[in-house]
Amino acid sequence: MALLTRFIRFLFFVVIVSWGFRLLGRYISGLLQSGHPVPPPDPERDLNRATTAQLLVRDPVCGVHIAETLAIPLNDAGRLQHFCSIECRDAYLNSSRKLAANG
Repeated sequence: MALLTRFIRFLFFVVIVSWGFRLLGRYISGLLQSGHPVPPPDPERDLNRATTAQLLVRDPVCGVHIAETLAIPLNDAGRLQHFCSIECRDAYLNSSRKLAANG
């Protein structure tokens, strides 16, 4: 019976000591992190973190889906087109000019 009580005391001691070390580690990491304030998130830079739902539009040239707020709009004959880059917009304009010249 004495062996069983010693074993239970040992387990209790191990659990208490491990919890103590864990709490001490959290306390020290909290002190170290409080010296460096975390900057607030910038929605313009962090595109992966969406705080609200955004409408996605498709680029007619390369087929990329992009948020409407980040897309480059172009009003072409009453139709609003959205592009992912200026290069795609210029490629679309050049191809539409070729089609208009052949038509």
